[in-house]
Amino acid sequence: MKQFFGTSPTGDLQEAVRGLGAPQLIMLLSNSDQFEAHVKKLEELFPNVPSIGCIGMSYHTKITEKGVSIIAYSDGVSAVANVLEHVSTMPVKYIRRLEQDVAKVNGSQKDTICIDFCSGNDACVLTTIYSVLKQRNISLVGGTGDAGKISANGRIYEDAVAYAFVKNHHGRVKAYKENIYRPMGDYRFIASKTDRAKYIIGELNGKPAKQVYQNILHVTEKEILTQTFKNPFGKINGDDTCIISIKEVNGNALACFRQVNDSDVLILLELGDIKETVKKTIQQIRKDFPRISAVFSVNCLFRYLLFTENRYMQQYLQEMGALGNHAGLVGYGEHYNNRFVNQSMTCVVFE
Repeated sequence: MKQFFGTSPTGDLQEAVRGLGAPQLIMLLSNSDQFEAHVKKLEELFPNVPSIGCIGMSYHTKITEKGVSIIAYSDGVSAVANVLEHVSTMPVKYIRRLEQDVAKVNGSQKDTICIDFCSGNDACVLTTIYSVLKQRNISLVGGTGDAGKISANGRIYEDAVAYAFVKNHHGRVKAYKENIYRPMGDYRFIASKTDRAKYIIGELNGKPAKQVYQNILHVTEKEILTQTFKNPFGKINGDDTCIISIKEVNGNALACFRQVNDSDVLILLELGDIKETVKKTIQQIRKDFPRISAVFSVNCLFRYLLFTENRYMQQYLQEMGALGNHAGLVGYGEHYNNRFVNQSMTCVVFE
């Protein structure tokens, strides 16, 4: 199979699709000002080709911040794209679409991946989607786009998730998740006075969440939103840790990018050795896949900001690019199977 990447920093879609021939699936990564025009134009250029799209930065060997990029698959790939609507209220209403689409590609754990772009309410969306995927043990990789809009097959939707099933006829596929954080000390917190709808943590161990965070890390209120790059919260999920980053201060409470419920047990995380973690991820991928056709990844916006601050972003893209044809999206939340995570990288590798 082949992965195509084309980009235009100025938002010229014709430039971005130059050289793209006979795609089986197209993913559009656009900017907020031109998203509608790009979706319409893409459908005109490639009618009836399955496509999904969202608003967000993209990357290959460099970052495209405000333009447009195209990632497409061809040569030994079959794909189908669709949408689940009303994700804030009842995405399960459209579950039959998922069931029909996975049957169309005859997807299996060995050779099929589900890629999704979501407008929000990610946790509920992933629970719905994975209820179908787990029947065939198919993995999912995806993320949240900007501005609450996504596209599927030439149409724009709000309050929805676009998804695509991609089947590789020439080899295996496998999903990965990378965590650059580790537990800090022995801190354990019981969350309370939470607001599930607004992702708010009111108290930790019976004390105001803002005060607890400030007292441990010795930061001012203004510093909290940048300190979360280095010290997010974590929620233990079996043998895995789900990262929960802070979005904003809300009085004495903390609003997060991921839902926290009353009685959830949280830990405090600290930044580990970024370069060593990335090195181990790449080594594992090489061990699993001696032959790699393509890698598609979703990197959190906070990782992008952290890597940029540490002057590591360009080196990171070079290291990942050495695996093969690597491209992806800078997301506002990352999806890995049935998990909605923050400050992480998820990716799918195609043999």
